[in-house]
Amino acid sequence: MNKRHPLAGLALTFLLLSGCAANAGPESQGIPSAGTVPSPVSEAGHANGHGQSTPKKGTAAADGPSEASLMVCGDQPMDRLVSILKLDSKPNTETSWADNTFTCTYLLDGGALKISVKEAEDQKAALEHFTVEQALAKDAKPIEGLANLGFPAYETVDGSAVFQKDSFVLHVDASAMPATIGPENITRNALAYQLSTTILACWIEHP
Repeated sequence: MNKRHPLAGLALTFLLLSGCAANAGPESQGIPSAGTVPSPVSEAGHANGHGQSTPKKGTAAADGPSEASLMVCGDQPMDRLVSILKLDSKPNTETSWADNTFTCTYLLDGGALKISVKEAEDQKAALEHFTVEQALAKDAKPIEGLANLGFPAYETVDGSAVFQKDSFVLHVDASAMPATIGPENITRNALAYQLSTTILACWIEHP
């Protein structure tokens, strides 16, 4: 189990009370077995919405991603993305499942936004994967204090946020997008963080 600071617990409580779509962020800056297949967002949203089923924990299943992983392409992250960027319509998505990693790519005008979930055998293996990825990431900086919600987490200067929870490693990658995005000029780092906390809130609410 991850040891959490009491104040981090309060932050988690706030997220849950605010619902899956809640977020708070620092202002610092079936699925095919392999390959990528375009999928209309309406199908992804209805099939993978967080409210339709309870996620199972990642077990590195060879037959496809867990329901928790599918949430990253569901209604809540999509609605949050549309709200943050003030989009007129929901963007299309592409999904893939390979190497026990589910990836949902949001196809935006400014560039692709990729959200992936690595499903490890257990929490220890997930933490080991997270640690290796952090060591390999360029200019990685730990997300500390209340901002990490009590989970191992880091961000990169080019717009990625990575969290490890249970047997999952969540990676929101906005590096292909402009440095600032949308009418409110939100940074890509802030976008990655806010979408991460949206997904974490759903995972916590539906363990």
